[in-house]
Amino acid sequence: MNGFFSWFKSSTRMKRWLALILLGIILVAYGISTILVTKEMSIAEIIKIVVIFTVGFTITVIGIIFSLKRTLEVLIEDSDLRVEKGKKNINVKSLIFDKKIYNKGPKVVVIGGGTGLNTVLKGLKNYTSNITAIVTISDYGRVPSDSRRQLELLPLDDIKDSLVALSKNEELMSGILDLKFNRGPLNNFNFGDIYFSAMQQYYGDFTESIEKTSEILNTTGKVLPVTLDEMKICAELDNGMVVEEKEQIPQVVYDKVTKINRIYISPSNCVPAPGVLEAIKDADAIIIGPGSLYTNVIPNLLVKNVSKTIKESKAIKIYVNNIMTEPGQTDNYSISDHLKAIIEHAGTGIIDYCIYDTGEVVPEFIRKYNKQGQELVEQDIQKCKELGIKLLQRDLSAIIDDNIRHSPEAVAESIIEIICDDLKYKDKQYDTQYVMLNSRLKQQKKIMKNTKPIFKQNNKKQDSKRPRKVSKFNEKYKERINSIQSSEKTTMENRKKAERK
Repeated sequence: MNGFFSWFKSSTRMKRWLALILLGIILVAYGISTILVTKEMSIAEIIKIVVIFTVGFTITVIGIIFSLKRTLEVLIEDSDLRVEKGKKNINVKSLIFDKKIYNKGPKVVVIGGGTGLNTVLKGLKNYTSNITAIVTISDYGRVPSDSRRQLELLPLDDIKDSLVALSKNEELMSGILDLKFNRGPLNNFNFGDIYFSAMQQYYGDFTESIEKTSEILNTTGKVLPVTLDEMKICAELDNGMVVEEKEQIPQVVYDKVTKINRIYISPSNCVPAPGVLEAIKDADAIIIGPGSLYTNVIPNLLVKNVSKTIKESKAIKIYVNNIMTEPGQTDNYSISDHLKAIIEHAGTGIIDYCIYDTGEVVPEFIRKYNKQGQELVEQDIQKCKELGIKLLQRDLSAIIDDNIRHSPEAVAESIIEIICDDLKYKDKQYDTQYVMLNSRLKQQKKIMKNTKPIFKQNNKKQDSKRPRKVSKFNEKYKERINSIQSSEKTTMENRKKAERK
């Protein structure tokens, strides 16, 4: 009985169509009964009865059609875990083909770490289930939590965050995996650490335990660590200094008023985790970034054979550029500087496309970042073209928790657009995968158009021909920089004089 009354809840949106059917039946019944009980009728009365009968029959048919359509939507909503219940403007065709889209969707590999990687994953999970996230494990050296230390686990924070990003209910998944016990023998133990420890013990292999976790937790796609070797991210600075702790790199660069010359990993012969190279070889598209250029993006490409396999892959290689510069890493960097840094570390052929933001963000938020020494990444388009990389300008930015972030939906839409264009170029526009992806893309564009954020405004785009601006960091410490440079110059001159003597 409860199941029967559940059809009359407001969330099912069935009552309107049932009421319409009832009204139609009443009008049809009225018309028929009038004909049966009336002995004589004038032409006007006949016309009136015919109109009432026709209207009643029409709205009955319409009510039946839309009630069946809504019934189908409700059934598919309940059977497809990826569809939010009660969601408005649901496309039935899209819902019917959703499972096929996810199962037959393009094989996408996303390489990176941190918030940037998870942003891409959140958007792409709406288009395909064939996602492989290759994550940097670079937290070696940090003081481990009680549970991680006692359970002898690898640093799993980045992997947990990626699993959360690929889950249907991100808030619930995050709450469960980050749950910390506050009493009993498990006091201060993290549930996620206990769970991963149990999985590793059961399967006897860390990588397999992570893959099986994706199945058990019903996440879209899978997560792989880039390597199982204990890896440290080190930086050689422009002044010759070497920093061997990832977390210290930005601060040392900031304090020494220098910049990063190159990033390297220690040991240099780290072996990729099982499944990493295979995923890259089989991929239809490989996404690099966004994220911290020198600590989350490039280190993945330095693991043995990773960049080589990417370059040899026939997949589309896409780099999603950062919106803002990052203090201590990419001060005063333009788009071409980001691209050059990746190419210098991983070689040419690592990127085919670069997606970058329009830079249309409310000035108040820009000023907030300026105070922290950050600014919009300069769009030096001509220099980028000289690198032989195709550029796509898209409206990617969103304000999330008062921070400028990439919009997961906008980034995913841009990536799928490129994949669809590639399929069309290969004369596969009638292929099932293209038809489904293109249909889903059009649907998402309509949704995004109707929900366009109010915080965006059309600021003047940066002119690539104008002189390059000086970063806020350099402005703030101009005197200090000049003082240090003058001191170094004097020291060098004194050394030369001493050598001549």
